[in-house]
Amino acid sequence: MQMQFTENVRFLLESRYLLPGETPHELFQRVAGAVTPSKSQEFRRLMEDLLFLPNSPTLMNAGTGNGQLSACFVLPIPDSIQGIFTALTHMALIHKSGGGTGFSFSHLRPRGDAVQDTQGVASGPISFMKVFDHATEAVKQGGRRRGANMGILTSSHPDIVAFIGSKLGGGLENFNISVAFDESFFRHLERDEPYALVNPRDGAVWERVDAHRIWRALGEAAWRSGDPGVLFMDEINRKNTVPGLGEIEATNPCGEQPLYPYESCNLGSINLSHCLKEDELDGELLTATVRLAVEFLDSVIDVNRFPVGDIRERTLLTRKIGLGIMGLAETLILLDIPYESEEALSFASHTMSHIQREARAMSAELGEKKGSFPAIEKSIFKGDMRNATVTTVAPTGSLHLIAGTSSGIEPLFSLAYTRSINGRKFPFINERVMKRIEPYANRRDILQEVERSGSVERLSIPDEVKYLLRTALEISPEFHVRMQAAIQQHVDNAVSKTINLPEKATVDEISSLFSLARSLGCKGITVYRNNSKKDQVLSRGCEVCRVDS
Repeated sequence: MQMQFTENVRFLLESRYLLPGETPHELFQRVAGAVTPSKSQEFRRLMEDLLFLPNSPTLMNAGTGNGQLSACFVLPIPDSIQGIFTALTHMALIHKSGGGTGFSFSHLRPRGDAVQDTQGVASGPISFMKVFDHATEAVKQGGRRRGANMGILTSSHPDIVAFIGSKLGGGLENFNISVAFDESFFRHLERDEPYALVNPRDGAVWERVDAHRIWRALGEAAWRSGDPGVLFMDEINRKNTVPGLGEIEATNPCGEQPLYPYESCNLGSINLSHCLKEDELDGELLTATVRLAVEFLDSVIDVNRFPVGDIRERTLLTRKIGLGIMGLAETLILLDIPYESEEALSFASHTMSHIQREARAMSAELGEKKGSFPAIEKSIFKGDMRNATVTTVAPTGSLHLIAGTSSGIEPLFSLAYTRSINGRKFPFINERVMKRIEPYANRRDILQEVERSGSVERLSIPDEVKYLLRTALEISPEFHVRMQAAIQQHVDNAVSKTINLPEKATVDEISSLFSLARSLGCKGITVYRNNSKKDQVLSRGCEVCRVDS
């Protein structure tokens, strides 16, 4: 089969995924053969048809000497120098193999606390985060890209306000950061009661503060830089499928995968835009794709080469996988459903419910055939189940480009944009969108406006087409949250989504969005106000595009 990729995607594949001399066909053949030798042709076709793609480490490393196939890891950070630097070593090994890491720094004693062994004072969690950040800078993932981290601190930690502002003015460039909240914080916030900041070393209350001070600092920092995000740890643990193993404290770098210490998870995404038939979702094709994808991701666990022995032990205990979707926005456009509509919410919820149901059914079949995950007696499940979790919605940063569709569950950020791949800038224009507009305007006029602004709002085309093609900043932030919540209802793990805000958005609006996300049952939320960072990854319009003559 000869697959057709644009110059942009060919460069992406060659720079990150293909082995020397390897073709895309050989890439998928290598991956399928390494993961599922007995059904390699079936799984190869699944990937070649771009119906499903596993996470990047699987595409990069399957069938190679590396052999580390997982995307997501969480490592513990105990309150000791030995424990901290053991975690640092494990992080370096994971980054070198292509994975990303998440940490809760909440167990570290606060800055200024006593260190009895040396009669000194503790430097606090932020100082150690900087050590991890510098180490990340020095180690490329699999030699191909920089590592990624999530740093988390609980809202009751004495250093929480300093943590919230830790990325303002630069620094911690290799970290996303999030504040972990629980029900107690919001109870104090609602009642205007003093909120206790507690030293994790001994449980002593360091001070009592106005909870609104923390909430305000959070909104202001997110307004200025997009960090921190918010994690609702009480909701995460309420929906934990293996509660008998204790509380979950951390997630992977993008927040969609809550994990126990030393757990890892293998992710993959279904391309919804390739699951259409005669202007509707092809339910039979979607079901078949889900079942094959679950079997594939489960097989990844068995052939994986774990970078640390503890990770292997903890991963095999729960056998978590995370099957998600990409291409939601493009699929809605192809179905003539505006992203910002009740119909879109219904479609997204129904589709994810279908995927969740079929994924669990397939995992139950695999459990009956191969055995359930070892920790099932500590889980919510009564019958056979191969995997403690089956669904996650990841951002699909590079995968959606390979699949030729939109990212994750995000609306289109811009109808034309420039993206840097390994230092080289490439133009991206959605041709399916262009074809949707062409009956109403001259192609050259369309290109000029789309390349200039990334939008069709100023074109003389029907209002219903403008509404259908609204981009992320033209969709209300509240609706972004509602879409995330609609998907989250049918996802075992969590959902990666950015709530895009116009530049004129206020701190109070951001705080309201955080509250809305909590009320709707989201497990976390990340916002980004347009142009709040100098090095913004994507901008509306395309600086390197060229209009056809």
